[in-house]
Amino acid sequence: MIEFRDVHKFYDKLHVIRGIDLSITKGEVVVICGPSGSGKSTLIRLVNQLEILSRGDILVDGQSVASLRSRSLRQLRTQIGFVFQQFNLYPHLTAEQNITLALRKVLSITPKDATLRAVELLERVGLADKRQAYPAQLSGGQQQRVAIARTLAMRPKILLFDEPTSALDPEMIGEVLTVMRDLATSGITMLVVTHEMGFARELADLVVFIDQGVILENAKPSDFFLSPQHPRTRQFLRQLLSPLHTAND
Repeated sequence: MIEFRDVHKFYDKLHVIRGIDLSITKGEVVVICGPSGSGKSTLIRLVNQLEILSRGDILVDGQSVASLRSRSLRQLRTQIGFVFQQFNLYPHLTAEQNITLALRKVLSITPKDATLRAVELLERVGLADKRQAYPAQLSGGQQQRVAIARTLAMRPKILLFDEPTSALDPEMIGEVLTVMRDLATSGITMLVVTHEMGFARELADLVVFIDQGVILENAKPSDFFLSPQHPRTRQFLRQLLSPLHTAND
């Protein structure tokens, strides 16, 4: 479903992504983790060209993104849902309107059908009673769940999550992870940048560790957490999971 082929990203002379090769099959849940500034978010933003490739290529469902022109790129983006750290909801629109806007403007769905889909998705993320609430009337966790519902409304083939819980208070993280768990078992392809190692351990098919723009570890969760091979991975897990000391040295 997604294939990275010798992917590089430069910002002037700063080499952020350094020759990444990675294949993600349909229906897989892949968690990308690593220290701050390692290139995790940049990598997934390259998938739908929110960041432009410097070198190499990414294939999405067999289609090269490097050669896409604007019209084809817009089509591709309708198939790839992106959930940001900051929820990016329109503050002047209700939860329902935030979901129906793209359905009406991009997919040309009738207002009635768009509303039906919005109601169905708000129910799925546990916010059926917040249809008419504005973002300012919602908690951070609720806003992120609306953002996920908005992303699902386009019926994407792929979901990209860029640290979806990092802007949330600890007590709100669980409600977002509950929705993500439901999605992870639904068969949709997911690429998730996160430090939520419980989610990675429980639901990921593959855990990828990136540092300084390079993949240092790429393994099933059982191997990643119990017997990480790279010293930098072991150091990262010790720091992240301390005092649990889940990873062996």
